[in-house]
Amino acid sequence: MYNYFGGYFQAGEWTLLPKESTYGPSFGGVGGLGFVYEMQAGGAYSPTRFLLHVGVGAQGGATYFMQGSSTTAVLENQLDLDGDMTFNYVYEVNDRHDQYTNVALQVPLMIGVQSGKFYMLAGAKVDANMWTLSRSSALLTTYGEYNQFDAFRSMPEYQFFDDLPINSSVRTTLKLGINLSVEMGGRLGLVTNAIGYDVPKRKIEYRLAGFVDYGLMDIHYQREQLALGTYNPANHDQILPIEGNLSYNSGSTVPVYGTTSMVDNLVMNDIMSTTGFAASVNNLVVGLKFTVLFQLPEAGQCVICRDAYRSSAKSNHGGRGVQHEE
Repeated sequence: MYNYFGGYFQAGEWTLLPKESTYGPSFGGVGGLGFVYEMQAGGAYSPTRFLLHVGVGAQGGATYFMQGSSTTAVLENQLDLDGDMTFNYVYEVNDRHDQYTNVALQVPLMIGVQSGKFYMLAGAKVDANMWTLSRSSALLTTYGEYNQFDAFRSMPEYQFFDDLPINSSVRTTLKLGINLSVEMGGRLGLVTNAIGYDVPKRKIEYRLAGFVDYGLMDIHYQREQLALGTYNPANHDQILPIEGNLSYNSGSTVPVYGTTSMVDNLVMNDIMSTTGFAASVNNLVVGLKFTVLFQLPEAGQCVICRDAYRSSAKSNHGGRGVQHEE
């Protein structure tokens, strides 16, 4: 039995997989590091050892939903500021992106086998999601449709915009995740004999491997909030293309043209906080992992044991012990 303690660094591609949703998967990157303990069972010169691998670490990254399709809503029969004409106020939201930044505490519990330079681990990784931030961004175009005139466009003083960048950010929540994990790779920098094992016996192991973590549990918190395209609670008869808090030009809110019958602000929320998103979301990470393991000291068999040496010396001298000449 051999005991090792060490550390690891890993990096890979992070995807959120929504089920039964009009949204496709997200794409992003993630990195992590931590500490591991590993117990290896097998002979000193055996080519095969069985592994028990546990640890604790931190993992952080960002992933993106690219929603390029346009969302349109119309506020009909709005009265202009002069009070003498009605028009339709049209919203178009394009190039919608939602980014999720997440930091999680990760605990792996895995078993495996090592043979020569090759090793494999399989088991579970628990992700305790500690901090999550959602950032939403889009391009807003608004214009007025009049019966008497062509559409009024590109008039910011009347809140008619062309491709105005809008964005919002909000703290959100991901639920506890349990991942099925598989890790396969090889040990680096070994001096091996004919059967592929170390000569001399190693004290440090370096490993490079590929891994896959697939979430077995739904991590969507399913917050009860209005979906994309519902009304502003402050103006129940007005339909909006987006919702939440949105800002531009150093944080100022976007006022909407019109009278008191119109909405006060455009609003936007992250995709996963709305009921319009999938009922469940699963996690997927594919990447590379580098591990360094240091063998812990252990009590071994002595070459010349003190008690055995005294017993042997005493019997060889007729029970008189060892005599030393002055």
